[in-house]
Amino acid sequence: MINDKGILIRNIYYMLSYAFQELRKNNYDDISKEDFEYIQDLFAEILYKGISYQLKQGLFREYIERHDTLSVLRGKLDLNETIKNRVKRRQVLSCEFDELSEDNTLNQILKTTAGILIREKTVSTKRKNQLKSLMPFFDGVSTIDPFNIHWNMLRFQRNNQTYKMLMNICYFILDGMLMTTEAGSYKMATFSDDHMNRLFEKFVLEYYRVHHKELSAYPDHIQWNITDPEEAVIDFLPSMKTDITLHKGDRTLIIDTKYYGKMMQEQFDKQTIHSGNLYQVFTYVKNLDKDNTGLVSGMLLYARTQESIAPDLDAHFGPNRIMVRTLDLNQEFVGIRRQLDIIVDVFETV
Repeated sequence: MINDKGILIRNIYYMLSYAFQELRKNNYDDISKEDFEYIQDLFAEILYKGISYQLKQGLFREYIERHDTLSVLRGKLDLNETIKNRVKRRQVLSCEFDELSEDNTLNQILKTTAGILIREKTVSTKRKNQLKSLMPFFDGVSTIDPFNIHWNMLRFQRNNQTYKMLMNICYFILDGMLMTTEAGSYKMATFSDDHMNRLFEKFVLEYYRVHHKELSAYPDHIQWNITDPEEAVIDFLPSMKTDITLHKGDRTLIIDTKYYGKMMQEQFDKQTIHSGNLYQVFTYVKNLDKDNTGLVSGMLLYARTQESIAPDLDAHFGPNRIMVRTLDLNQEFVGIRRQLDIIVDVFETV
């Protein structure tokens, strides 16, 4: 099994399939049976299957404002431009009108992303050819500068809901994975730790939502436990939002997920847990358990890649239990599931 940065690439597919539930439906299932040498090759396969499915449904079309000179009136007359044409003895009308078009931002992102993968050397010839076979369906669609995509401005409605997962995949491919050559073309950079960190967090959350419905799993906002707080003081304090909060009965486990190239920090030739991470989960636990009941516990969950040393901690700070665990991503997925299930067993015996 081939891996990337110590993670089995097939496991990245499984993580994506939990983060984006659509990957568990339609024609994506057979991806899990294949081996991929590079992560970009995996993305090329996902995008090929996603676009193929979308083409069967039809490309999304929306009304685009057009301005053109026509022999007959269409839409709204642009009087000033029409007068200029008449002065030049041109017997045409200048019109402004809305036209239902496939040349919109969503399709432009799909075409641009596919085009970049086609030119990427780490994508196999087979998958490049698959993507090339789809390009004739995008003849009427423009490309878009990847660095000028306003991802937070994308809007989804009933007619384009099937694009939501595809846009998330395109975001993972484009954002943080591109660099510009001197010639102005684009090539793939390394899949960033920041993106893996967000994917890892989303994967763990969705895993518990899917497989442990006896738990309530959600990100949670925690209020600062301040006696007689003044509004001005609260405004200056940072917000506290957990990655994952597991809740069952009167027990709560706060999980803070972390993905780093290196899990441990080194100080004076000594390997230690990142102090900021430990302080963070400790602060979450103590502020949520304001009555000091000991029913709130915390866990730092690191994604283990290739490091030989893995952090491990299980200690009580007052009545509250704080743990540090690692989830080995360089194993068959059944092992990952087993490790995540063990965390639930630990939580229920806290």
